[in-house]
Amino acid sequence: MDDVAPLPLTHPSHFLNREKSWLRFNDRVLHEAFDSRTPLLEQVKFLAIFSTNLDEYFMVRIDALRDQIEANVTTPTPDGLTPQEQLDLISEHLAPVVTQQHEYFAKTIRPRLADAGIVIADYADLTPEQKAYLHNDFMRRVFPILTPLAVDPGHPFPYMSNLSLNLAVLLQDSKTGQQHFARVKVPTKAASNPGGKALKRFVTLPEPLRPPGVRWLGVPLEQIIGHHLEALFPGMEIVGWYPFRVTRDADLEIREDEAGDLLAEIEKEVRSRRYGREATRLEIVKGVPELVRDILTQGLHISDPWIYEINTLINLGDLMELAFLPFPDLRDPDWTPVLPAIFEEKAYSEALDGIDWFNLIQQGDVLVHHPYHSFAGTVERFIDQAANDSDVLGIKMTLYRTSGDSPIIQSLITAAENGIQVAVLVELKARFDEENNIQWAKRLERAGVHVVYGLIGLKTHCKVALVVRREGDSIRRYMHIGTGNYNSKTARIYTDLGMLTCREDLAADVSELFNFLTGYSRQRQYRRLLVAPVSLREEMVRLIRYEAEQARQGKPAHIFAKMNALADTDIILELYQASQAGVDIRLLVRGMCTLRPGVPGLSERIRVVSIIGRFLEHSRVFWFHHGGDDLMYIGSADWRTRNLDRRVETLAPVLDAGLKRELQEIMELMWHDNRQAWDLQPDGTYIQRMPGPGEPERGSHSLLMQRALAEANPLV
Repeated sequence: MDDVAPLPLTHPSHFLNREKSWLRFNDRVLHEAFDSRTPLLEQVKFLAIFSTNLDEYFMVRIDALRDQIEANVTTPTPDGLTPQEQLDLISEHLAPVVTQQHEYFAKTIRPRLADAGIVIADYADLTPEQKAYLHNDFMRRVFPILTPLAVDPGHPFPYMSNLSLNLAVLLQDSKTGQQHFARVKVPTKAASNPGGKALKRFVTLPEPLRPPGVRWLGVPLEQIIGHHLEALFPGMEIVGWYPFRVTRDADLEIREDEAGDLLAEIEKEVRSRRYGREATRLEIVKGVPELVRDILTQGLHISDPWIYEINTLINLGDLMELAFLPFPDLRDPDWTPVLPAIFEEKAYSEALDGIDWFNLIQQGDVLVHHPYHSFAGTVERFIDQAANDSDVLGIKMTLYRTSGDSPIIQSLITAAENGIQVAVLVELKARFDEENNIQWAKRLERAGVHVVYGLIGLKTHCKVALVVRREGDSIRRYMHIGTGNYNSKTARIYTDLGMLTCREDLAADVSELFNFLTGYSRQRQYRRLLVAPVSLREEMVRLIRYEAEQARQGKPAHIFAKMNALADTDIILELYQASQAGVDIRLLVRGMCTLRPGVPGLSERIRVVSIIGRFLEHSRVFWFHHGGDDLMYIGSADWRTRNLDRRVETLAPVLDAGLKRELQEIMELMWHDNRQAWDLQPDGTYIQRMPGPGEPERGSHSLLMQRALAEANPLV
C-alpha cells in the first residue's frame, strides 16, 4: 500500500480554533471556583471572574462574527471554520458550562457560604424586623431613583443599557383587568459604566438584625425592588416580576482617518456603547411567562441560542462584592509586596527618605517582578522622584490603562507644575478603559502636560517611561520598560515584569520610539529594541529560524516563551518547522492558544502549559538559546497578529547576566508548577497537573511569594 502523503503544514487540522481555545481558558478560570483546595471566598472570586470574562466576550466577539455572516464572509479560519460554524461552536460550548456554573453556586457555594456565616438571603425568607429595615432603606435610598417605563403603543420599547440588570413587570389594571408590561432598571453599577453613580448589588443588614453566628447578611437589590413595586405602580395589581439582563456589542467602531477629533469621536462611541448597539445576550430568570419572553426578545431583536435562562442569581459577576469581605480565614493569606534584594543600604538616601533611583540604576539594570515586588515602592517611586528632581528636564510615558486614583498621574502633573517637560501618550482606544483614559487625558492637559493620542490605525500598547536628566555637563536618560500597565490596582493581582536601565543604546531607541509616537518620525531601524509593527515580527521569525538551523546542525537549540495568548498563524508555522528541525520548545501561554502541541511529525517537540491561579499571569518573556548566548526579551507583545501588526509594541533585551539568571529561574520555577499548571493536549483539551504520591505541591505563585520574602530588602 502506498504511503499517504503528509498533510501540508497549513492544513486546518493543524490549528485549534481561537474561540474554542478562549472558552477553554475561561473554563480553567471556573475550575478554580470548583477546586476544593481553593479557599471559599477565592472560589467566589473565580465565579465572578468567569462571569465578567464572559461579559467581555459577548461584548466583543459575538457581534464581530455576526457582522462577518451579514457581510457574506465565508473565508474559513486557519482551523477551517466559517463564522456561522464558530457561532454554533460557541453556543454549544457555553450552554452546559453556564448551567454548571449556576448550579454549583446554588448547590455548593451558597450553602457553604451560609455555613461560614455569610448569608445571601431571599427577601421572602426574612423576618418582619428585617423587612421593616429594608423597607425604610428602600424608601430612603432606592425609591427616589427608580423610573418605571411602560411598554405599550404609546410607549415604545425602551433602550436598555449594556450589562444593565432590570425587572420585567407584569401588571393588571384593577379597574379594567387589562394586563400591562413595564420595565424597571435596577440601579446597580454596570461594567459598561464603572464610573457611574449606582448602588451595590447586595443590601447588607446591620449586626443587630443578623442571627447569631452570621457575619454578613445581604439581600439582592432586585428582590427588594420586586417586593416594593406597589410603590411604583399604585392602583395596579402586580402579577409578577422577572429579573433579566442585557449584553450588547461594545466594540468601538472608529474610522480614525475620518475623525477630525479623535477624543470627541471616542467619547461619542463610548456613549453609544451603553445603549445603541445590538443585543448579543439576554439573561432571564427561568420560568418567565411566554408573554414577557416574547416582549423582551422582540424588543431586543434577540433569539436562541443567545437567551440564557438562569435559575439562580443573574450576573454572578456581582459576587465580587463578597469576595473581598474581611474574613481572612476564608481567603488566601494576605500578601504585602516587598522590595527586590538589589535594594541595598547604599541605595537609601536620607534626603529622599527612600531609594535614590538614579544612583541605583547607574550601578546596573534593575528587574522588578510584580506583585511580588512593590509597584508603589519601585515604579511609582521612580516616577515620583523624577517629578520632584530639579535636574530632571523631561518625562515621557505611554499610558494604556491606569487606575482611577493613579499616583503616577499625580506625579506627572507635579512634574509639569515643577517646570519639567512632560509628554504622555494616552491610548484612548484601550478597550473598556476609553472613558477612564479620556478623563485622565483632559486632566493632564489642564495641568500643562503634552498629551497625544497615538497613531492612526494602531493601538499603542507598549509600556515605556523615559526620564531625561541633566548630570553635570551631560544628559543621561533613565527608562522603565515593562510588560504591564502603569496601574497600581492591577499591579497587585497581575504578574508583570519591568526593567529599569540607563543603557545608552536602549535610551536612544526609546527616544526615537517616542518621536515615532508623538511626531512624524518613520523610524524603521532600532539598535536594541524590537518594535511592532516595524521590526518585532521579522526579528521573532529570524530568532526562531536560527534555533531551527542550529538544531539541523546537531547543536543545542531551544525556545522558552511566556505570553498571554498565541494565535498568529505565521509564527505557529515557524514553530512547527522549528520543532520538526529538532528544537525543543516550551511555551507558557495563559489563555488562548491555537497551536496544536505534541502532534507526531508536526509538533512533538512543543509543549504548552497554562497557569491559572491567585494572580493573573500577564508578563511576556522570550528566551532563545542562540548558540549558548541566551537571548532574552521582556515586553508588551503576545504572539498574536494584532500585537505584531496592528499595535505599537516593544520587546527589550535583558542584557545583564544577573537579570538573565533571575528570569531563567522564574521561568523554570513556573514550568515545574504542579498545582496551578494545565498541560495543553493535541486535541485542544487541557489536563491539570497534580502532585504525585509523596510529591510536594509546587504552586508557582506561592513559591514566588516565598522567594521574594527570602530575598527581600530589610529596608521594607
